[in-house]
Amino acid sequence: MFTIDIIVKYVPVPLSVQRKTQEDAMGVYNQVLDMMRSDHGQLLELTCEKMTDKKVAVLSSEISAVQISEKSGTTATGRSPGFVALTE
Repeated sequence: MFTIDIIVKYVPVPLSVQRKTQEDAMGVYNQVLDMMRSDHGQLLELTCEKMTDKKVAVLSSEISAVQISEKSGTTATGRSPGFVALTE
């Protein structure tokens, strides 16, 4: 399962949706990047493949970052969720 996290300006938690395949996750990632690069704000609406009733909509001009991470089984593949991982 691949998680796409979207960081929105002035929102302390990321908006996340999941995709089953890497190709689908990369498609969502590239869609978000294309909207971030556009000159005018567009409404981006995404659904989640893990929780099928989950929907998210955000204005593309308010997106500040996007990230893909992979989770297989019950453990992540070496990455902690989010954009910053602090280690001691």
